[in-house]
Amino acid sequence: MKETSKKGEGWTLTLALTVCSAAIGGTFQYGYNISIINAPTSHLQKFINETCVRRWGTALGPTQVTVIWTVIVSSFSLGGLFGSLLAGPMAIRFGRKGALLLNNCFLLLSAVFVLSSRSAGSFEMVILARLLVGVNAGVSMNVQPMYFGESAPKDLRGAVTFSSAVFTALGILLGQVTGLTEVLGSESVWPYLLASNALPGLVQLLTLPWFPESPRYLLIDKGDSKACIQALKRLRACSVFDSEMEEILQERTGTGEVRAKTMWELFADRSLRRQLCTVMAASSAMMLCGNDSIYFYASYIFQEAGIPLEKIQYVAIGTGACEFTSAVVCNLLIERVGRRLLLAGVTGILPAELFDQMARPAAYMVAGSMMWLNLFLMGMAFPFIVNGLGQFCFIPFGGVCVAGCLFIGFTLPETKGRTLAEITKEFDKRNEKVTSNGFLKCGQRKQSQSLTDQTAEYLEIEKV
Repeated sequence: MKETSKKGEGWTLTLALTVCSAAIGGTFQYGYNISIINAPTSHLQKFINETCVRRWGTALGPTQVTVIWTVIVSSFSLGGLFGSLLAGPMAIRFGRKGALLLNNCFLLLSAVFVLSSRSAGSFEMVILARLLVGVNAGVSMNVQPMYFGESAPKDLRGAVTFSSAVFTALGILLGQVTGLTEVLGSESVWPYLLASNALPGLVQLLTLPWFPESPRYLLIDKGDSKACIQALKRLRACSVFDSEMEEILQERTGTGEVRAKTMWELFADRSLRRQLCTVMAASSAMMLCGNDSIYFYASYIFQEAGIPLEKIQYVAIGTGACEFTSAVVCNLLIERVGRRLLLAGVTGILPAELFDQMARPAAYMVAGSMMWLNLFLMGMAFPFIVNGLGQFCFIPFGGVCVAGCLFIGFTLPETKGRTLAEITKEFDKRNEKVTSNGFLKCGQRKQSQSLTDQTAEYLEIEKV
């Protein structure tokens, strides 16, 4: 069986197109919306001042304008925090694919607000638009890796899920290019620049409905074995996947009739505490290292570094190109060298590999909340760090990187090519005891002996 089951492993056209369709309206949007806000900085600040003059007949001071501008920037992070809390319930209620499709409502509504802001003379509409874009990014940053991790074969799970980071970096790079003065970065068209994120969303709405839902969601959450088998057939481009079906059935047996966990239930589950701490630390370190702050405040950073103002937009593109290149290289290496050596860019994979189907949505909610909360704090604090340290502003973040590496190195086992049951056993060993409610309970171990028979039965029913 092992030899025949490998026929379905590897990249297929359906799997590749599913990844592209989900990501172009998913994590691509996160990267794109982080970078496009930098180009119209001076135009938006001018718009804020002009709006106040028309309303009250008085211009704002530089400090007041900076405060309002910081609110516009940080509203994206607050929206992301709210979106990460929405992601779990949406993924459970509407499915992984359904949640991504519904998520575009926030995006399209934000485009309407930003396109109307200048004619309405309201910078508050820009704040609301950025808040809604953040909600969209918060949902997609959690649901998309979950969707990928549950749809990919075990031997490609890391590469497929890590493609979320590749599309994030691609979004950053294309956002920087779109924000060039020669493209949509001039004063007359800045609303169109901020609303251009609606186009990838429309692409996803037109393409994603044609691709399958997560097989694990269909069988474990919905109990629809026929739909699960059909999804696996399309994603694997074959009809032989006995071992994978058996693994899904094993996870379903482990969860039993238990409903999906809430965040608070996940925090209370002592058997998952080490996994949860690992994910929280990795998500926090990813934002506290200061990486994404470059894109929020590129103008401030590069001015402090002595780069001429008119050259900053081109230098910023260089940073985006470097991150995109790094993401592509890591994606090519992840199934060769594993996860641990590539932190912290692989943090989006961890909840998919460390938690079962009933705990996974809540785990992504926790990871996303930590990510967005720390991004908000960095967005608020970074201008003051730049003012205080100048060109040395990134030195403190080196300590965060070192601490994160040490913590993850001691707590995270390698998960490459391993099933959830194997990963859970490894954590149990590190806890120096078998948890009381681990992946398979004693009574469930007896049930697992008949999983092969259940797999054969499901496949036989499908043939009929």
